[in-house]
Amino acid sequence: MNNPLYRPPAEAYSLILQIEQGCPYNKCTFCGMYKDLNYHSLSMGEIRSLIKQESQHNPNCRRIFLADGDVMRKPFDKLLEILTLLNQHFPHLTRVNLYASGSAIASKSVEQLRILHSLKLHTLYMGLESGDDQILKRCNKCDTATKMVEAGLKAQESGLRMSVMILLGLGGSDHTHEHAINTAKALNLMQPRLLSALRVIPVKSTELYDDVVAGRFKMLSEHGVVKELHNIIGDLDMQSTVFRANHGSNVIPLEGRLPRDKERLLAELDNLITSNVLDCDSPGKIPNQL
Repeated sequence: MNNPLYRPPAEAYSLILQIEQGCPYNKCTFCGMYKDLNYHSLSMGEIRSLIKQESQHNPNCRRIFLADGDVMRKPFDKLLEILTLLNQHFPHLTRVNLYASGSAIASKSVEQLRILHSLKLHTLYMGLESGDDQILKRCNKCDTATKMVEAGLKAQESGLRMSVMILLGLGGSDHTHEHAINTAKALNLMQPRLLSALRVIPVKSTELYDDVVAGRFKMLSEHGVVKELHNIIGDLDMQSTVFRANHGSNVIPLEGRLPRDKERLLAELDNLITSNVLDCDSPGKIPNQL
């Protein structure tokens, strides 16, 4: 497929196999990644040919990322066949990772997830975005926070690793308090091994962009975004989580291990909040600025 490929930063050195085009849901108001694409999945025959072809070019491949937007939504028997083929054609394979929605994970039993894990399915990337159901409903997310938490716990019970993403500023200035409190609550329940915080960026072709232009959605200021992140981290009670907020959308790059580095992260954010360098009236300079 000759279409843009989206993958998590951690998959930079993985072999990307695009077995689908676009996202089967594709209705979130903030996401512009697949807006111009009609969802399409390769047939099993096409997938077999792709795997065989790529194994000839990359015989020593150890890591594979299956694209696009929610490969986990495929039926169990299809995922089973795909993972079996990957293990057969890539003798050095150690892990297969993919994007997964909460409902896609929930559609599989614990036993099915364990079988997929035994075939080297390793990390599921899930966009929690927010732990507040009203915010999720407003941005037309397909799952509730409770459903995503339950799905994450089920995946981890099966031996899979969860990498969870949250979107700072998704509640706007009107709902930053609820967003921070309920997102931390959901994360505390799920206990993901990996946690990434990105700042929501309104991009053209999305409903969020239109809402910002029309004044229906008030973006957080630079100061507000940093304060929101401070509030989320302050309420986190993680047992063993790698935390990153080093995406280009963030005001300041941060990373550390929780709980070990919690106080250091909070101190860095405190220093920034009191430094008087943050814009208190606007989002400041952001990628794809309006």
